[in-house]
Amino acid sequence: MSADTESSGEESDDLHTRLHAMESKLKRMADQRAGNNDNARAHADQRNTIQEQYKELRDRIKEKLAEQKEIRAEAKTHQARRDAIQEQLRGLFSRSKGARDKGKGQSVVVQLSEKRAEMDNLERRLETDSTVTIAKEKQIFKQLKSLREEVIALEPMVSEEVRVKIDLDDLDGSIEKLRAEADMEHEAMVKFHTQADELWTEIEPLFADRDFLKAEGDRLHSLFVASREAADEVHQAMQGLIEKVTEIRDELKQERAERQAWIDDHNREIEESSRKPTEDEELADSLISQLLAEGSLSLGAGGAAETERTSPQKKRGKRAATPRRGGPRRRSQD
Repeated sequence: MSADTESSGEESDDLHTRLHAMESKLKRMADQRAGNNDNARAHADQRNTIQEQYKELRDRIKEKLAEQKEIRAEAKTHQARRDAIQEQLRGLFSRSKGARDKGKGQSVVVQLSEKRAEMDNLERRLETDSTVTIAKEKQIFKQLKSLREEVIALEPMVSEEVRVKIDLDDLDGSIEKLRAEADMEHEAMVKFHTQADELWTEIEPLFADRDFLKAEGDRLHSLFVASREAADEVHQAMQGLIEKVTEIRDELKQERAERQAWIDDHNREIEESSRKPTEDEELADSLISQLLAEGSLSLGAGGAAETERTSPQKKRGKRAATPRRGGPRRRSQD
């Protein structure tokens, strides 16, 4: 075996060793990448479950907060009615004691209530008082018109819920009525605030659960991202190693092709050198061509007949030329 062949064999063994080491490393890296991907999927599943629980809890909190908001709104409505009634009560107290300057220091609610009460009194007087003269009737209509304009101006400033009708002719009765209504509105307000507070005791722990689920979801998402990044890093490293493995495989494939070509050429030379002339078609064709050129070989029936005709003459000629045994016989002297 030549030195080149030995060197090629050693180089091939080295390539095989390197290829085996790289393939083993690729397998380990593939297992590592698969492990990272499995961890990423597990973290993603856990994260998705936690996030679903978080969304459900968040929606539940929103519903309860909306319910509590409605309860608080009801409480505020009753509170506004109570405050408006109490202002009317203070106005009626002042009116009953004669210690009020008309129109000064009154709330819009009290002003609206008093002006509407005055309108009711004037309208009732027109309907029931037969002693009203034409001049007085015109004066009352003029007052009604003025009051109606003032009421129209005040009504947009006061919500419908806080408007309370009073009777200026019966201040004491109106005061007692307003006191009772104020107490009822206060009790209703307290009741709704109590309901809202009780509902808050149910809502407050949910915020802690919501915050825990959110933090847990964020933690699992971070683990998912870290596992995916680790898998991507391993994948990138594998790509470079795969390119090297491919180069070595191509080099080994080329060497195998060269060795096979050398073996095929060597076997062909041995086969040609050990072949008999009768088995060598090229050699047989060459000999036939040479005999035909020298005339020693003819093809066809004519050639065979000519050979047969010439053969006896050649035999006879050879007999005549052959001397007899014992020499010539002597002639008798008789």
